[in-house]
Amino acid sequence: MADAKAQDDGEAKKGGGSMKMIIGIVAALVVGAGGAYGAFAAGLIGGGGASGPNHPELVRKGEADPYPAPGGDKDEGPVVYGEGGNEFRTAYYTFEDSFTSNLADSAGLIQVELAASTQRDGRVLQWVHNHQLAIRSAILVQLASTSEQDLYSVKGKEALAKRLTKAINAVLEEKEGFGGVENVHFKGLLVQ
Repeated sequence: MADAKAQDDGEAKKGGGSMKMIIGIVAALVVGAGGAYGAFAAGLIGGGGASGPNHPELVRKGEADPYPAPGGDKDEGPVVYGEGGNEFRTAYYTFEDSFTSNLADSAGLIQVELAASTQRDGRVLQWVHNHQLAIRSAILVQLASTSEQDLYSVKGKEALAKRLTKAINAVLEEKEGFGGVENVHFKGLLVQ
């Protein structure tokens, strides 16, 4: 009887060990599949990155933009790029109207003229053009939350440009599923 009980305990331990091994293998497969999916989604393996209608691609200097931006290439002749610098071309979108806002905790006003830039294809600038109203609102919110003192230093202006870039991308991500604006540039900045 004692031998039968020992034999049953031994078989139970073997069964428990093989069950743990099966669970371990399944867990390893799940983790591996998740990692592979993550790498594929990030563009590290597979089709070379996300692309499609919501994922504008980088455009190299000298390549044709598959989605030209609105108002671009108005018979100005061929674009010539220098050999140095970044391998990708930069396209700009200039907002037609200036932005005027009160400043935070101050009686001061700010008036700025802005442009946005991207190295992605023209869909990004088309989206900026299409969603100007929402983008203007987001920019005005950022301007109104800026203190007058911040605008007197280079670091303060650089921080504002980064916040404006982030605000524009947030609108584009909400409306189109992808941002793509890399920088906001001041064409003019006046504090009164």
